[in-house]
Amino acid sequence: MVLPGLIGVLGGMGPLATVDFMQKLLAATPATRDQEHVPALISAIPQIPDRTQAFQGRGASPLPAMLACAKRLEAAGAGVIVIPCNTAHIWFEDLQTAMGIPMLHMVEAVMEEALATCGARLRIGLLATQATLASGLYGKHACAPDGRVVEWILPTGWDIRQCVSPGIAAVKAGRLDEGRDLLLRAACALHQRGAAAVVLGCTEIPVVLNDQNAPLPTIDATAALARRAVEWSRSALHGSEAPGVV
Repeated sequence: MVLPGLIGVLGGMGPLATVDFMQKLLAATPATRDQEHVPALISAIPQIPDRTQAFQGRGASPLPAMLACAKRLEAAGAGVIVIPCNTAHIWFEDLQTAMGIPMLHMVEAVMEEALATCGARLRIGLLATQATLASGLYGKHACAPDGRVVEWILPTGWDIRQCVSPGIAAVKAGRLDEGRDLLLRAACALHQRGAAAVVLGCTEIPVVLNDQNAPLPTIDATAALARRAVEWSRSALHGSEAPGVV
């Protein structure tokens, strides 16, 4: 039986980020009882090869494993695929080409919210993995539909090596206090360099960093994707045009 509005979550990259996404999917849903929540299937396979190592040529490509997981979700009845991992979106186009169902792009969801948050001050900081930063994944989305241009403020090489990468690794290892302190230091550096807001462009980062403890407004990539997924599911359930599909 095909279940309208069924979201396929291609997760496990990493496990804690997938749990965080599901919590935000629930929070984004206007529901008063169980039956009003959006339906979802979760593939959480942490053994998918490391995305940053693959991008840097130091490890196997994650694409075959990601595709196998996505195909299982499709076969199980999912109507759309979401990937709560920023770096995995480096392989988004290859994955979408091989799929028979649409996918929602995390960066597009983030940019919609970032443009609304920053208004005319489009100096936006970005905290992300080395691979996401080096790939230009967010830099490709520098122009707003109305012609405004985003000025991306990226961490320095020192900040990446000393704060961002070890901060993300600490969160993955469950050392949340350590991860928060390191990532907060990196966010403060972006704020001092003029960022009006910061995109939390790795799904481990919003586990420990948010508007309550950061020195500037944050745009949570995980929450943005969750909200887009809820919009898609509710539109599909009610037979209206689903937003943001690729």
